[in-house]
Amino acid sequence: MRSLKTVKEVYFIMLIIDSKDCENIDKALKKYKKKFEKAKILLQLRGRQSFTKPSVRRRGEVLKAIYRQNIASGKIEVK
Repeated sequence: MRSLKTVKEVYFIMLIIDSKDCENIDKALKKYKKKFEKAKILLQLRGRQSFTKPSVRRRGEVLKAIYRQNIASGKIEVK
């Protein structure tokens, strides 16, 4: 019996910019850059460069939540 390999889920996000014929290329590039930032593609790529264990990822999320809660309660002052 053959062992089944796990398949990674890969999502391809395609950014499409609708531009008019008379629109300046600079405006279209600016729209593309904004859309690129909103899609958070660069963050995904950086996250995939190295593997982080789920326990380490969860611990980071908990520490961030504690930090945010301390700021909201006034224990930590943000400059």
